[in-house]
Amino acid sequence: MSSRSTSPKTPFGGQATEPRLTRRRLLGGLATIPALFGLSACSPSGEPELPPLGTTGRAALLLPLSGQHAKLGQVMAEAARLGGAVDGPGAEIALHDAGADETSAVAAANRAVEAGANMILGPLFSNQSQAVAAAVGARVPVISFSNNDAIAGRNLYVFGITPLQSAKAVLRFASARGLRRIAVVVPPGAYGEQAVTAARKVAPEFGITLSDPLQATDPGGLVSRLAAASGGRLPDAVYLPAASAGLAPMVDAVKEAGLQVLGSEQWATIPPHQLGALNQAWFAGPDPISFEAFALGLEERIEGEAGVTAGLAFDAANMARLLGRLGQQDPKGLHRSAGFNGVLGPFRFMETGLVDRQLSILEVREGTTILVA
Repeated sequence: MSSRSTSPKTPFGGQATEPRLTRRRLLGGLATIPALFGLSACSPSGEPELPPLGTTGRAALLLPLSGQHAKLGQVMAEAARLGGAVDGPGAEIALHDAGADETSAVAAANRAVEAGANMILGPLFSNQSQAVAAAVGARVPVISFSNNDAIAGRNLYVFGITPLQSAKAVLRFASARGLRRIAVVVPPGAYGEQAVTAARKVAPEFGITLSDPLQATDPGGLVSRLAAASGGRLPDAVYLPAASAGLAPMVDAVKEAGLQVLGSEQWATIPPHQLGALNQAWFAGPDPISFEAFALGLEERIEGEAGVTAGLAFDAANMARLLGRLGQQDPKGLHRSAGFNGVLGPFRFMETGLVDRQLSILEVREGTTILVA
């Protein structure tokens, strides 16, 4: 999972203006914090007055509060608290330690369901999520923070931002800009394989022809390999989804060849001081306007910067609070056609266990990110 982000939130299919966003220029984002932190009198789809706090619904939040990922779990817990109480009298969210393995996660899930939880938010990792769904999925929905869409189904929902969501957003934008011949370059490993599979799945929808995918971790011979993989002629653009250590020199090589560079949501983890090397590249990510306000509020409570994973915890907790107050903490409530709004953007749960998530397109300009679509 990624640990840092720059951004989120536009309506499905909507267009946006081009604000320049940094932590030094907040664009009035602070004024939006009260509306983001907690549920308003109306839900995202406009339902009128919700029942009072704590009158209906109970969800359990399973996070790694012990073990090697405990620090990340604590940050996610703090993010969930921004929308309302976690644990304690009247709280709509009960926090449980998922630990570091499947056994501890299943034990936490069983305790949560026995205590009256109507849905499980988490765990963070796919192996734990599968084990939890096998144990309690017949009784309550499980909303995993994993980004592994292969585990979705049978009351297990994948809430993390997936390679498919990133590929769909950025390839759709590239196609709309007339870039129809695209190459995909990934590092060896599982993420690279998932990114290639995702690009292949969505490319036909947008009239895109993909070159044979390449594995590369440095720019040596990259341009000549791109030409060879594209039938002897360079493509219009190159999709470099992995935010790996060798990304910047590969971006330089692609730009020097006159090609447009495309990136994924993983790029949202890149520290601001390193963005200059990616100038003029387009990448998929949460819309900065909503996320900036959320991140500023969270960073007042933690040491470090807020990331996409924290945004997932905030959005899942507020989704559960909303459904709880509507008396709909069940699959039918999750599948509501109106979907949900969050700091990572609008999203809808699908019958397949996947999430239809609207990501924005950002452009790197002069070391900052610009919202372009």
